Amino acid sequence: MMDIEFNKNEDVNKQLVADLKNRFKKVQEGGGEKNAAKQKEKGKMLARERIANLIDPQSNFIEIGVFAADKMYEEHGGCPSAGVIAGIGYVSGKQCMIVANDATVKAGAWFPMTAKKNLRAQEICIENKLPIIYLVDSAGVYLPMQDEIFPDKEHFGRIFRNNAVMSSMGILQIAAIMGSCVAGGAYLPIMSDEAMIVDGTGSVFLAGSYLVKSAIGEDIDNESLGGATMHCEISGVTDYKHENDAACLKAIRNIFSKTADYTKAGFNRVAAKAPAKDPKEIYGILPDNREKPYDMLEIIHRLVDESDFEQYKEKYGQTIICGLGRIDGWAVGIVANQRTVVKSKKGEMQFGGVIYSDSADKAARFIMNCNQKKIPLVFLQDVTGFMVGSRSEQGGIIKDGAKMVNAVANSVVPKFTIVIGNSYGAGNYAMCGKAYDPRLIYAWPSAKIAVMGGSQAAKVLLQIQSATLKAKGELVTPEVEAALLKKITDSYTAQTTPYYAAARMWVDGVIDPLETRKVISMGIEAANHAAIEKAFNVGIIQT
Repeated sequence: MMDIEFNKNEDVNKQLVADLKNRFKKVQEGGGEKNAAKQKEKGKMLARERIANLIDPQSNFIEIGVFAADKMYEEHGGCPSAGVIAGIGYVSGKQCMIVANDATVKAGAWFPMTAKKNLRAQEICIENKLPIIYLVDSAGVYLPMQDEIFPDKEHFGRIFRNNAVMSSMGILQIAAIMGSCVAGGAYLPIMSDEAMIVDGTGSVFLAGSYLVKSAIGEDIDNESLGGATMHCEISGVTDYKHENDAACLKAIRNIFSKTADYTKAGFNRVAAKAPAKDPKEIYGILPDNREKPYDMLEIIHRLVDESDFEQYKEKYGQTIICGLGRIDGWAVGIVANQRTVVKSKKGEMQFGGVIYSDSADKAARFIMNCNQKKIPLVFLQDVTGFMVGSRSEQGGIIKDGAKMVNAVANSVVPKFTIVIGNSYGAGNYAMCGKAYDPRLIYAWPSAKIAVMGGSQAAKVLLQIQSATLKAKGELVTPEVEAALLKKITDSYTAQTTPYYAAARMWVDGVIDPLETRKVISMGIEAANHAAIEKAFNVGIIQT
């Protein structure tokens, strides 16, 4: 496969992955060396150190929302990773969600995106009945932005509502108070099944000593008010007291080592086998820009075990590839956009990356079949949308597209979405975008997510802005139009990057393509915790 085009693609994609790794390294610094040193002086581990000491050695860990809040809140000094680390890992051999406040970022205070990230972590646990561990070290709500985090349905209070719901579902919740735990935030660990606290650094109270003094005139220090000794020996609010972070984390591992195994949903798995075709060749196959065609089958063959993939309706509806394979041993149904130009059943040429009536019909039927057989679905997105024009409208593209959207929306098997390239318009929805509840959704560095492509959108926006200027009597010269077009294009393009999406939690993260198998495998393992209890029914559109 070594040719000039392959080498060019490889260089571009490896540069994108290098940029991803550099961005991740920067995010890992949290609030910076100075703030990290202050935490160390108190005898505390940093958030990432706590997670590293908690999970099983050499085990996998996939982060959720590592780029959350990226380039947001800069007027407030920034909030790397939304001030909290979250991800799926293994503790004493058991898979679980771990959420750890990063006290180096504004003392672990909650920004709006902090709440959204915590809610996403809890959502994953609720969907998959996955145990969760909270490593609490937070100063509470970031007061300058309280109006954006406190009162609404999906704000701070939803966290504690979810604590209660998860408890009623029998989802294990363990909390460790390893630093401050203030005001409304005090409910999170205490609404967990078990709460432990670190002596000397952990504290939990509804109001700190300064507020107590202001409110009722009582003079008291924080340790006496809500420290480990008081809560373990007098109030009984916490269950265990530990001398330091290491002892606390060891106790959590001990609890998990004695926890019973879960009842499995029973998704089919055999011994995992590596792809026969080298996954690293993905870098050379994926084009250096989003307009060029390529064969999505070549990508699939580098993701599935032994590169063995059985296509469904291979010669019908060819702009969507459907078929069965295995990823890390798990049986999966794959729905992927084909990016090559193909011929339809009528001999007409069809554009790659576009969903036509026949491909929508095929995908809908395949999704139904996977639900019938209880096979998890994997969506590989590189889609520019549904086909438009009189021929498509007369052919019923809206009806066929609705069938596919209906099947995706009502699917009861776990769904996992990887945004490889374009993810535009209704194509995003039909291919299981965030609004359609994928259990996990990740993007490659090559992804573009928007209502339409940058060049088309920029031209539309240019027409609107030019018309507005002309209506005001201003002269719109070619030079003015060119400057406007560049400004619009740059702004729109910045909003289509995977990092822009990841910052707002539209995707769970941006990953190296070589991490895709791990993410999907761990995602299905998580989903295997929750039996499918709802029958599949596509509703009104069934033909």
